[in-house]
Amino acid sequence: MSRQRASHAAPVVDARTSLLTTARSTTALLVCGVLAGPLFVIVIAAQALAREGFDPSRHPISALSLGDRGWIQITDFVLVGMLSVAFAVGQRRVLRPAPATWGPLLIAVYGVGLIVTGVFVGDPGLDFPPGTDPGIPELSWHAAVHAAAPPVAFGALIGACAVFTRRFLEGGRRGWAWYSAGTGVTALALQLWPGAGGTVCTAVAVLITSVWMTAVAIDATTEQRRSAAAITR
Repeated sequence: MSRQRASHAAPVVDARTSLLTTARSTTALLVCGVLAGPLFVIVIAAQALAREGFDPSRHPISALSLGDRGWIQITDFVLVGMLSVAFAVGQRRVLRPAPATWGPLLIAVYGVGLIVTGVFVGDPGLDFPPGTDPGIPELSWHAAVHAAAPPVAFGALIGACAVFTRRFLEGGRRGWAWYSAGTGVTALALQLWPGAGGTVCTAVAVLITSVWMTAVAIDATTEQRRSAAAITR
C-alpha cells in the first residue's frame, strides 16, 4: 500500500516541480519588461545631458549612437530591445489560454525595431557629432534602415497600447484600460506633431510609452508571482 501511494505521489511532485520551474522562468521574462523602460530612459537622458553638441530640439535620440561614445546608445538600443522581446515571450506565456496574441507580438516587434535601430547606425549631420557637416547628409543604405526602424518600433508599441486597452476592459480593469488608451493616443499625437520641436515630442513619447510598458510589466510580474506562490501551497 505504501509503495502504491509513493508511486502515485511521485508524478504529482514532478508535475508541481515542472509547473513551479515554468512559473519562475516566466516571472524572470516578465521582469525583463520591468527593467527595459527605466534602462532605456536613464541611458538616453544621461547621454543627452553629457554629450557635447547634442540638442534635443534638433537631433533625434538615435543621433546619440554616433561619435566616440555612440557605442553606449547602441548598446542601450540593443539591450532594451532584447529585454522587450523577452518580456513579450513572458506575456505570451501568461496569455496563452486566451486567443488574443497581438499584444505580445507587437511588443516583440517593438523590441526587434530597437535592435535594428542600434545595429544600423545613422549618418552624422546637423553639427552632431561636433565637427560634422551642419547640413542634412545624403542618406546611406544603413541610415535608411536606421530611419525606418524607430517608426515601426513605436508604431508597434502604440498598437500594443490599443490591444491591452481591450484586454483590460474585458477583464473589468477600467483604470488600466483608460491608462493604456491615453498612453497610446498621446504617444501617437506626439509622433505626428507638426512643425519644429518634433524631436522633443518624440522624446516625450518615448518616455510615456516606456513608463506604460514598465507599469504593465510590474502588474504582470506581480500576478505571476502570486500564481507561483499558489503552486507551492
